This record gives sequence, structure tokens and C-alpha cells, in this order.
Amino acid sequence: MAKLSGIGGRLYRGETSIDFVGKRKIWYSISGLLILASALTLFTQGLHLGIEFKGGSSFMVTAPTASVASAEAALADAGITTQNIIQKIGDNKVRVQTEALTQAEQGAVEDKLAAKFGVGVDSIDSQIIGPSWGKEITRKALYGLFGFIFVVMLYLAMAFESKMAIAAIISVIHDVFITVGIYALIGFEVTPATVIGFLTILGYSLYDTVVVFDKVRENTKGIAASGKSTYSQAANLAVNQTLVRSFNTSLIALLPVGSILFVGAGLLGAGTLKDLSLALFIGLATGTYSSIFIATPILAVLREREPAMQALAKRVGSRGDKVSAPVAVVQTQAGRGPRNQPRRNRRR
Repeated sequence: MAKLSGIGGRLYRGETSIDFVGKRKIWYSISGLLILASALTLFTQGLHLGIEFKGGSSFMVTAPTASVASAEAALADAGITTQNIIQKIGDNKVRVQTEALTQAEQGAVEDKLAAKFGVGVDSIDSQIIGPSWGKEITRKALYGLFGFIFVVMLYLAMAFESKMAIAAIISVIHDVFITVGIYALIGFEVTPATVIGFLTILGYSLYDTVVVFDKVRENTKGIAASGKSTYSQAANLAVNQTLVRSFNTSLIALLPVGSILFVGAGLLGAGTLKDLSLALFIGLATGTYSSIFIATPILAVLREREPAMQALAKRVGSRGDKVSAPVAVVQTQAGRGPRNQPRRNRRR
């Protein structure tokens, strides 16, 4: 830990620097491949929407002999053989989801399930969700997503600047698209808990990005007048200065979420937790990646197109100034007090 702290100190002071902004094409290529893979997965496999979104019938059976194979056999006996999702929850529960059924079909399924598991029909928890209700849930979920993005853009534009808002939203869309693609690849069911997880990771991704952007703003304040470094150099320094903090924050956040996903949902069979925990786990990881490797490089590219920043880059380049951490040096020297003053020549 002391070694990590030492690395963080050198990164903050500019003694060690990782060129995140300069190597942005590498990060863009990695993200491009992930986005392409997500798009292909969504096109070929699609999302497994839960019953809350597409409508249908749900049956929950609690029995000591609960098993997926027995539920499949019961559905086959009832003549329901298409678009069925069967999940075992814990040791003694089976959840069966089917397409929308008529009253007669629903009664047949309940009878066959009760006979197969040796329970009473009244003990089977049945739920019917119509297509119109599912469309309403989908519409509200989309409203919540777009409303969140709009409010965040408005806040970032007022608190920082418009280009920072654009870069942050691009990184958020990047995170959501990759998370959705992984969801489609794994085949997990998309439920309202998944939507909640998506909104949560949006907030976390923006939190990490705002921390980095706040340091970028601090490092680039009055940069055009000082002429000590380019905007990209100062922005890259900000990423290095917040790198250890982002890593530690993400690690601490991933540990409990990973416990929920791998221990709770995987080992203990708490199936109701896996939808939320998977979205959180993937989103936290991609959010940290995007705030470091995507958001700041995009911001630097947008700002370097400004005439003032282009003129600054020419002035810095004409001096052959390769210093990548001028702000850190100034801040370090500013805290030295009297030792900043030049030494007087001593007569021997």
C-alpha cells in the first residue's frame, strides 16, 4: 500500500506520467471493438426482456422437489412449448415465465405444475402482465433514462462548460452500450432491477468523470495566458493526479457488488439479485475505464480545436517545451515557502 501511495505521489507531482491523452487512439480502438462486439451481440441475440416489459404469465412454485426439468415437463404436458423461461431460485423454488396465455391455458399450466410438484393449485403464485402494461413500463424506463441524461448535461454545462458536458455524456453512452451488450451476450433477463442498475452506473460513471474534470479545470485555469503547457498536457496531468483515487474508489465499490454477484447470486442462488448486481459490476468497471481513457481525451480533442488552444500549442511547440506537468511543479514549489526564494551568492 505504501508503494501504491508512493506511485500516487509521483503521479500527482508529475514526476511520473502516463500519456492517456496522447495515446487516445489506442483507447478509442479498444472501445470501438467493444462497441462493435456489443452491437453484433444485440443484433444476433438481442436482449432477453423480462415479463415486466414484454408481458406474459409468471408462475412461482415452492416445493422440496423443485427443478427446471420438472417444470419443463409440466409445460410440455400443458401444451406450452415456446418462449418459456424457467429459473430455479434457491433450493425449493422454480419461476416459470411464458408468453401471454388465455384463462384456459393458464389453468392448464397451474394444474400440470401442481401435479408435477405435488402441491396445491392455490399454493402456486400466478401473475399475468398484459402487453399494454409492459409497454408502459418500457416507456417509463426510457423517460427516466433520457431525463437523467438531460439533467446531467444541463448541470455539467452550468457547473463546468459545454464541451465537458458533451465529453461526459459520450462516455456515459459508451458505458451503457457496452453494459447492454454484455447483458445480451450473457443472456441475463432484463428486469426493472436492471434499469435501476443502469441508472446507478450512470451516476457513478459521471461521479468519477466529474472528479477528473474538476482537476482538469483547476489545471487549465488561465492556461492560455501562462503558455507553460498545452491543454492536452494539463488535462493529462489531471488524469494522472486523480488516477489512484479513481482506482481506490472503484475497487472499494466493486468488492461489495462482486460479493452480491458471485456469492449471493452464484453460490447462494439468490436469483433476484443477479440482474441488479451484474449491471452494477459491469457498469462500475466500464465507468472507471471511460472516465480515465475516454472522457478526458475526448475533452482534450474538443478543446484543442479552439483557436486559442491551437495558438497556445504553437507557442509551446516553438519553445520545444516538453514539460508535461507544469502545473504540478508550480503547485509543489508554491508550498515550499521561503525555500522558493533564490539563494544569495556567498562570498568565500
